[in-house]
Amino acid sequence: MLRKKIVFMGAILILLVGLFSTGCGDQEFQDATKLSDLEVVTSISILADITENIIGQRGSVDYIVSTGDNPEDYELLPGEIQMVNYADVFFINGMGLEMMMEEALGNITDTPVVHVTEGIEPIPLEGDDAPDPHAWLDVKLIFSYIDNIADKLIQLDPDGENEYRENAENYKDELKELDGWIKEQVKDIPEKNRVIVVSENAYKYFGEAYGFQTEGIWELNSHEEGTPKQISRIVDLVKEKELPAVFVETTIDRRYMGTISAETGAPISGEVYTDALGSPGSGADTYIEMMEHNVKVFKEGLR
Repeated sequence: MLRKKIVFMGAILILLVGLFSTGCGDQEFQDATKLSDLEVVTSISILADITENIIGQRGSVDYIVSTGDNPEDYELLPGEIQMVNYADVFFINGMGLEMMMEEALGNITDTPVVHVTEGIEPIPLEGDDAPDPHAWLDVKLIFSYIDNIADKLIQLDPDGENEYRENAENYKDELKELDGWIKEQVKDIPEKNRVIVVSENAYKYFGEAYGFQTEGIWELNSHEEGTPKQISRIVDLVKEKELPAVFVETTIDRRYMGTISAETGAPISGEVYTDALGSPGSGADTYIEMMEHNVKVFKEGLR
């Protein structure tokens, strides 16, 4: 996605040239007024898509962490700090996911930083009191994300309250359908096979919501180790449960899971999306499409 803030001044110059050279037609006027709308930045692409469904035409949304990068240990570049400074609000997941970003911003920005998981009861990391941040993998918890985002947008733009509320309710209706669809799809997976094995143990919220045991080689990507002991534990688990498949995330080096597959005979059934949406045209470039893709991969591998 083009990072609008980085090219903000360039966009203004191009616009002004166009206004003076074309006599300020209707389209140019519309583009000029668009610059006064809300400018929102989010930490990850998943939050950007959720926000876009609420903000509608009243502003623009951009995000920082690109596909392939880990939000848990992402270090902001100077241009990205400037990007946040230009924004009206910076939406982050919270629960420790963007700790390094928050530390980097410190007291150098006046842009409000909003934790969109506020009010959600976290699931702790295995062997740790710290929260697992991947609450977005339970569709029902996105309702809290939506409410927190809508409330902040309304605070910043009271004139848009009716539109934000309407967009939020419409999006919730879509998510209710998604939640019901997931519950129907997983019914086809035998109870004994309902174990999701991935590299990062990110599917706890999904497992609790839809009836799966979830396992990972490590707990968070920022803790990534892939030690022989960690791999051996997963190899033993896959063999013991005679699982028909394991899975790998699109943002993770698949060699770790490749070792487990080779030692157990359980194939890597497919790639799933965890911390980021897919690229445009991937079939997983919205939150809803991402969740649908993941469920189809789990169903195909574990049936």
